[in-house]
Amino acid sequence: MAYSTFKGGIHPHKRKRFTREKPVETYLPRGELVYPLSQHVGGPSVPVVEPGERVLEGQLIARASGDISACLHGSVSGTVTAIEPRMTLGGKLVPSIVLENDGRYERVPLPSPVPWQELEPGERIRKIRDAGIVGMGGTGFPTHIKLSVKNPKRIRYVIVNGCECEPYLTADYRRMVENPEWLVEGLRMVLSLFERGMGIFAIEDSQRDAITALQLASGKEKRMEVKVLETKYPQGSDRMLVYACTGRRLHSSMQPADAGCLVLNVETVCAIYRALAFGKPVTERIVTVTGKALAHPWNFRVRIGTSFAELAEAAGGFAKEPEKFVAGGPLMGIGLTDLNVPVVKTSPALLCMTKDVNSRFTPSACIRCGACVEACPERLLPMKLTELAEQEQEEEFCRLNGMECIECGSCSYVCPARRNLTQTIREMRRSVLAKGIRN
Repeated sequence: MAYSTFKGGIHPHKRKRFTREKPVETYLPRGELVYPLSQHVGGPSVPVVEPGERVLEGQLIARASGDISACLHGSVSGTVTAIEPRMTLGGKLVPSIVLENDGRYERVPLPSPVPWQELEPGERIRKIRDAGIVGMGGTGFPTHIKLSVKNPKRIRYVIVNGCECEPYLTADYRRMVENPEWLVEGLRMVLSLFERGMGIFAIEDSQRDAITALQLASGKEKRMEVKVLETKYPQGSDRMLVYACTGRRLHSSMQPADAGCLVLNVETVCAIYRALAFGKPVTERIVTVTGKALAHPWNFRVRIGTSFAELAEAAGGFAKEPEKFVAGGPLMGIGLTDLNVPVVKTSPALLCMTKDVNSRFTPSACIRCGACVEACPERLLPMKLTELAEQEQEEEFCRLNGMECIECGSCSYVCPARRNLTQTIREMRRSVLAKGIRN
């Protein structure tokens, strides 16, 4: 059977067997927790606590600094020991709130539940904002902004991205299998804001258990369907996903809303459900801790602010000497030089690898095989764009649509010469954006 998809893309070995059948377990952190004030797109959060102050789980510890920002809440009870720069993903020092866990896990009393159906649309969005919900698939864009479209009637599709197309990752898969009713109710909440919208659960055909779970949970919903897509990378990218589900196309100057679509990650929809049904802010997420270096790879329910080093220990420690750590998947994740960095709202996985394959190869000259062109989901010319980037020909780079690159890494993956195509193009795109010379 042929499933919906897009042109191009790649089929890397999924390597999900390590954690695919591992049910989610709750991990309770031991030592200090670190909350970077920039866990989202937009302005950093502003602390509302001071060193020496005791806070409870679920308590607001930093408020949004503007419309495009997000609130931050304590994920354990304990004492604020410092507000200082701390190392985060990507090796950056970011102002952070440091909290010493007291091990009691006392939480702020939840508000008296009010049926979400009784709330006005604006009040529902306000609750989502106050819960600190952002795109938890990796983008970190504040969800209340995404839902606050100028004309709600233009939104025809609300797509729940359950593709999880990166190798190794199974956090979203376990969420779909274990909590399908949360996703259905969460999508119902979102659809209540868009009277003409149709809900779509987009899932790759290899995730049969998740497909079945959501089909059963949503079977009576007239405004929802489960869309089975071909298993291919980068099927979960917004542009590829919107095209595969609706046939509508996006380019770099468009958001999905411009094509009448909204795309939400599985974990984000569950966060919306918890916020509107119970008044719970974002204090935890599911994280896949996996890789050949670990003794017992697993899926954990993790408090925001927990150290990645603790998660590696929770997965049995290292059975083999690790050579490379990645926060996220191997294709679009962030390499780590130190595991003493915190889990943030956008952290889906920790990957511990026994070999850094890329470091074993020296890039050679392009052989003009065309493999990168065939793999590119945006139908670009990666080898030519890379040459232009290396020669700093910015105008020609833009003329050949270099700014349309989604930096998925497909071209680098298939390149027999092991050239750093994606990295070189990414650096040129950053330079063009910084200089504001884009056409």
